[in-house]
Amino acid sequence: MTQYVTRAGLSVAAELADLVETRMLDGLEIDAETLWQGYAALLARLVPENLRLLEVRETLQRQIDDWLIRHKDQPWDANAYKAFLTEIGYIVPEGPAFEIGTTNVDAEIATIPGPQLVVPVMNARFALNAANARWGSLYDALYGTDALPGAPTGKGYDAARGQQAVSWSAEFLDLAVPLKSASHASVTAYRREGETLVAEVDGKAHGFKDPSIFVGYIEEGDTATYMLRHNALHIGLVIDPSHPVGKDSPSGLRDVLLESAITAIQDCEDSVAAVDAADKTAVYANWLGLMTGELSETFSKGGKEMTRALNPDMALTSPSGEAISLPGRALMLVRNVGHLMTTDAVKFEGEETPEGMLDALLTVTAAMHDLKKTDGLRNSRCGSVYVVKPKMHGPEEVAFADALYAGVEDVLGLPRNTVKLGVMDEERRTSVNLRECIRAVKDRLVFINTGFLDRTGDEIHTSMQAGAFVPKGEMKDAAWLTAYENGNVDAGLATGMQGKGQIGKGMWAKPDVMSEMLTAKLGHPMSGANTAWVPSPTAATLHATHYHQVDVFARQDELKSRERASLDNLLRPPLLGGRNLTEDEVKSDLENNCQGILGYVVRWIDQGVGCSKVPDIHDVGLMEDRATLRISSQYLANWLLHGLITEAEVEDALQRMALKVDAQNAGDPAYTPMAPGFDGVAMQAARDLIFKGVSQPSGYTEPVLHARRRQAKGETA
Repeated sequence: MTQYVTRAGLSVAAELADLVETRMLDGLEIDAETLWQGYAALLARLVPENLRLLEVRETLQRQIDDWLIRHKDQPWDANAYKAFLTEIGYIVPEGPAFEIGTTNVDAEIATIPGPQLVVPVMNARFALNAANARWGSLYDALYGTDALPGAPTGKGYDAARGQQAVSWSAEFLDLAVPLKSASHASVTAYRREGETLVAEVDGKAHGFKDPSIFVGYIEEGDTATYMLRHNALHIGLVIDPSHPVGKDSPSGLRDVLLESAITAIQDCEDSVAAVDAADKTAVYANWLGLMTGELSETFSKGGKEMTRALNPDMALTSPSGEAISLPGRALMLVRNVGHLMTTDAVKFEGEETPEGMLDALLTVTAAMHDLKKTDGLRNSRCGSVYVVKPKMHGPEEVAFADALYAGVEDVLGLPRNTVKLGVMDEERRTSVNLRECIRAVKDRLVFINTGFLDRTGDEIHTSMQAGAFVPKGEMKDAAWLTAYENGNVDAGLATGMQGKGQIGKGMWAKPDVMSEMLTAKLGHPMSGANTAWVPSPTAATLHATHYHQVDVFARQDELKSRERASLDNLLRPPLLGGRNLTEDEVKSDLENNCQGILGYVVRWIDQGVGCSKVPDIHDVGLMEDRATLRISSQYLANWLLHGLITEAEVEDALQRMALKVDAQNAGDPAYTPMAPGFDGVAMQAARDLIFKGVSQPSGYTEPVLHARRRQAKGETA
């Protein structure tokens, strides 16, 4: 049972109050009374508006539902639909051209294109891994994954496999940092000649095509690291002739070190299962530790106890002999929750208060420890706090977020626009009004992105009454998706985000399938995106190679003149229309979605795991979070509504897939099987998500998951 203390008329969970007052405010120039009084006043001012905006969502959805029902089975009339959405205020008028005015943005966000990790901040080990993923071994990333054909054999180091990685890396170096007249595969030594780095081939020194790429070095006896820079990213040539890999290399090259995860989103939202005051306190404590630099985690690996902490910066010497340093960690952003959910961590008159507002106050307060720093384990060197705000619907909600963070700045005594915002373009009302959403936060915007899964979930829910949707596997070929992806980049470039912020693309969901990723994710920098999400530090290292293949800013210049993405296509739902699916097609999608829902929900509900690698129906591990759950549950809710499947068929599929998921988790001692009773809380949550999917606000999964997780924790019936 949560214990509460009274602060400024608010009931604050005692453990949260203790964290805030004894650790979070320690060393800051703000006292607890000022903080809580300011927050109480902020709640009084903004909660009514938050509630009004949520009601606007529901009102618009009801109007859209009614229109779609009236026009069901009629030929699709794009002009009539667009006129209707404009009439009800779903589409807002677009104002004159403008550019964002954001200032004090760190280079990692503004001018360094590269991969972005997203990680649950509730898990300290994962959070530290992501923060430390700024640098990665290309040899290791290749050697240990399917990026190369085959796999290592035997115990210990497989020299043949190692040579595959060496050869691949030499080809990469020839592309990114070529020599004037030789290949890196033929180099017998790398050495400095004055302020220049040269490569020796057949006894002759060869310079680099662009000598200016040499930016620094570390030399200690026979070992050295020579740092090069290309497309704003660094590549380190690590020389160590005594190493098992280096001794087999004529040049002594032991590894190629790549600047990998340039930024990392520490997530308080979709990848965590934070449902109560205790969970939220754990989330804030980890984020605080990242901002103070004190977070560490001790764990056992291979029978040995290890402690992980934040990496220091990298100290080098410039070619002219000056001391320089490179950041040792990814620049961290924090993703707060959206406007919908409430939390019991802070109550007013017995009622829960908006979770997103508490996130705003406490994640920014924690980040003030970073703002104080002038050296050491700094995050932002420009004095900014970076917050990603998800699940906002349209410009009015984005303007509300701007007001919220301005209010937090006032409570904390921070200059206006210290907090920079990322706007996730994952709801349709945001997509169709993206330029006006950007305008609403133009002086603190640093990030927009596309998220296929959540965006698809909202597409289905918004158009739920229009008819049955095409099978999930066909969604990526639908016209609306191309318009969505292109329109996001178009809006970012048109509003001056180039060189000021990140235009991002979504996650690679198959962490064990790197060969496919190396082909597919090249499309992200080619699309004009200067960042894209990856599921692991290893994936970040491999995806980093794409940003050496593509000059993103040059690509953005090419895209500025293309025709603007079609709004008509963006608004056209991908419906089956008159097409009939075969029995096997329906069964396949039903089973796939049921299995995916159960595989994720059973860990979420029973173990509090918000993001993990979940085997799909073919036993391929996929990264799953609430976005993937939203799309699967909304699909089945849509097919139920329109008669493609029945409740009895769904129940049968759920029970059969529960057996599959139980078998997939048989090796997990913490796992609770769903069979044979099929009546556990996790099963009930899965049923709720499907059978009550039409009535869930915007098709979100949070209300069901939170209620059922609290039930599983014994907090409520």
